[in-house]
Amino acid sequence: MATQRNYYRSFGGGEVSQDMWGRIDDGKYQTGLAECRNFMVRPQGPIENRPGTTFVSFAKFNDKRVRLVPFVYSSDQSMVLEMGDGYMRFHSQGLTLMNGGVPHEIITPFTEQMLFDIHYVQSADVMTFVHPGLPGPVELRRMGALDWRLSLVSLAPPADLGTITVTANPATGMPPSIHYQYVVTWIRTSDNAESMPSAPQGADNNLFVTGNKNTIAWSAVPEASEYIVYKLQGGLFGYIGRTTGTSLVDDNIGPDMSRTPPRYDDTLQNNPPAAVSYYEQRKVFAGSWAMPQQVWMTRSGTESEMTYSMPVRDDDRISFRVAAREVNAIRHIVPLSNLLLLTAAGEWRVASVNSDAITPTSVSVKPQSYVGSSNVQPLVVNNTALFAAARGGHIHEIGYNWQANGYITSDLSLRNAGLFDLGSIVDMAYQKAPYPVVWAVNYDGRLFGLTYVPEQQVGAWHVHTTHGGMFESCCVVPDLPFTDSLYVVVKRKLNGQERRCIERMHWRIVQNEIVNPADGYFVDCGVSYGGAAISTLGGLWHLNGMKVNVLADGVALPPQTVVNGSINLPRPASIIQAGLPIKAYVRTLPASTGQDTALGQGRIKNVSKVWLRIQRSGAFYSGPRLDRMREWRSPSRMGAGDVTYSGDWALSVAEPLASGEVEVPIDGDWIQGGGQFYIEQRAPLPLTVLGITAEVVFGG
Repeated sequence: MATQRNYYRSFGGGEVSQDMWGRIDDGKYQTGLAECRNFMVRPQGPIENRPGTTFVSFAKFNDKRVRLVPFVYSSDQSMVLEMGDGYMRFHSQGLTLMNGGVPHEIITPFTEQMLFDIHYVQSADVMTFVHPGLPGPVELRRMGALDWRLSLVSLAPPADLGTITVTANPATGMPPSIHYQYVVTWIRTSDNAESMPSAPQGADNNLFVTGNKNTIAWSAVPEASEYIVYKLQGGLFGYIGRTTGTSLVDDNIGPDMSRTPPRYDDTLQNNPPAAVSYYEQRKVFAGSWAMPQQVWMTRSGTESEMTYSMPVRDDDRISFRVAAREVNAIRHIVPLSNLLLLTAAGEWRVASVNSDAITPTSVSVKPQSYVGSSNVQPLVVNNTALFAAARGGHIHEIGYNWQANGYITSDLSLRNAGLFDLGSIVDMAYQKAPYPVVWAVNYDGRLFGLTYVPEQQVGAWHVHTTHGGMFESCCVVPDLPFTDSLYVVVKRKLNGQERRCIERMHWRIVQNEIVNPADGYFVDCGVSYGGAAISTLGGLWHLNGMKVNVLADGVALPPQTVVNGSINLPRPASIIQAGLPIKAYVRTLPASTGQDTALGQGRIKNVSKVWLRIQRSGAFYSGPRLDRMREWRSPSRMGAGDVTYSGDWALSVAEPLASGEVEVPIDGDWIQGGGQFYIEQRAPLPLTVLGITAEVVFGG
């Protein structure tokens, strides 16, 4: 027999599926885990049990799905939109926006079947939603804290100002010999949109004669900031002047034929789009049912103007069709350094041919890859986009590659295909702080996390579940000064009744900031209390009849049953967290050795000793199997009884958090091809593992 000590210096490979267990040579295998459940991987390589979630509110309907959408005005102003069947509610800072003692709510045209196919984009206080089943794009405007307005976007320009008059004023008695025609438009004050032209009106005169002139007049429009006058020449009307008054004198002004009255393109108005975004000061729409490969871009600098001129101007609306071998609807518009269009079968790059900006005459569309995207809204991380594949359930990234002189895609799920194969992702969100994590809700109710730093080649998957519940939706908003907050919708069975809960993941105080075990929060759908010492904790009505984990002043108590919305403590405590338990564990990959050419494969193995380098951690468990686990406690508590409440409060004072390298107890277990072991956290206490040393005995 041979004995070898293996050192696990990093867990930056995340969870690795069994398909990769034969690839001992792979770099991600060397830093990977067989299972990483309810643990998160830090970008630097350590792992830590995930924080719990606080209960925010029940969704309006228990039997209908709900989607969460982030509304972010700035880094210090954000809301979470709860979108359900025909309604919308609002949450912020872990609380629900109330109006007269009830949740503030507005009526929407969104049905339950539409919810996860709706796409959106935000600009300041205005969010635009699109779906082919709607009459057209819909805008949500925040006018005040309790004043949220949803309205259909009108893509038509302002109506013409009505009838104009043209009066000829000849200065001589010579008879007029030329017929002059004019049209007038007006500029809307609110958005600088130019109206459609008035009906042409004319008069006979000869403006080449000195002193002759034509006076064009019209009635004032209350919403107008100014008026623009055009004169007919060669079959087109050209610009001759603008004024804030209600008349303009033409004394033989030569028309500027490079600027003509706007013409309206109504194809988008009649074809509700499926995708929306912004790019180069234009709002971009695409993917209607009748015109699935058509792209529309508004007039430059406007939100909804679909007008163009003749001849074409650079700031005109842009409309083009992607010419492809297959007719696959455009599902997403992603603005990176170039504009990307994602369809069900491929990814396309929209750029300018011969100028810095895209114009109606310089649009170039080129295919970049042929993966295909699902309907889940993609994420933008730095200058990279992440999207769920249309088939296969995997998540891909697409980014610019200078060697290819274009955008290339790569499969982020390749080393953990077992989690994704033959499944589908239903929702995604990106959390920037305290460290970058991509969250993805799987169709089976699991929540996948990807610690993702592409410039450092960091991509580590971890899997999250919740007691008696299934994740259905997620979103991230910056509603804390030092971190982003993840909000989730969880379908739970509480006291025999199915409920949909809006929950917010608690922040996990990391590294040097956590000094008191009472500060940790490691329960789900829970509540917390801080103040004067109390012996009865209320506010648990949503968990009536459920057993909850409790952390009272840093002491992990045995599970308590909620009765009438409260639990009783054996002694008053001033800092309390109570909620559903979280079972967090990791399992190492099969051990290997360099002592033979087979790298130790084909031998039975036994892990005889384990040392963990931990950081500010409480008691935890280790063992070869989940049913053969032994507890590790801080040296200051060794021999003082179980860390959980044992009936003698004097023996259940808060255990100091431990840091450093510690030897953990583990039972031996000879297994063919094994050498694996578990680390588990059952209690509502923190556990951070920086590295593991395992003494492995290799049999013959």
